Amino acid sequence: MSEDQQLTGAERVAAAARRLGLEHEVVRHGPAASLAEAAVARGVEPRQLVKTMVVRVSAGDHRFLLVPGDRQISWPRLRALLAVNRLTMASADEAFEVTGYRRGTITPLGSRTALPVIADTRVRGRISVGAGEPGAGLSVDADDLVAAVGAQVADVTEPAGDGA
Repeated sequence: MSEDQQLTGAERVAAAARRLGLEHEVVRHGPAASLAEAAVARGVEPRQLVKTMVVRVSAGDHRFLLVPGDRQISWPRLRALLAVNRLTMASADEAFEVTGYRRGTITPLGSRTALPVIADTRVRGRISVGAGEPGAGLSVDADDLVAAVGAQVADVTEPAGDGA
């Protein structure tokens, strides 16, 4: 087993952030029943709580997508960006297999598989992303994270409905 595999999710994420030279803080807050509740617990606005989603382009081809908490994926924009006719969200099992993280804790940092990252243009300022385990978030500067993971920045979201 590698050293990273012996770490908790948040320790693995923090170790990856340190390797990338990212100034960060792990914020532990316990269970949250919704994105809004997690945002309050982390001391950020819902737009600053950035969801990391795993999108399946085709078999064995996935992307991380960084989406502000008050937004949702615009599938037509994302398909146009990737020049494909069809995209789907990775299933919970597929996302775990690819990243080593469960939904709600996924982050591009410390993932089992290095995936290309797409960040919505509205991912800005101080943000909180998943920290690899429930009840924790990683606070980091958006521009620093985008640069560190080599994310492609594009307008790929739209305002979220009530289910954000």
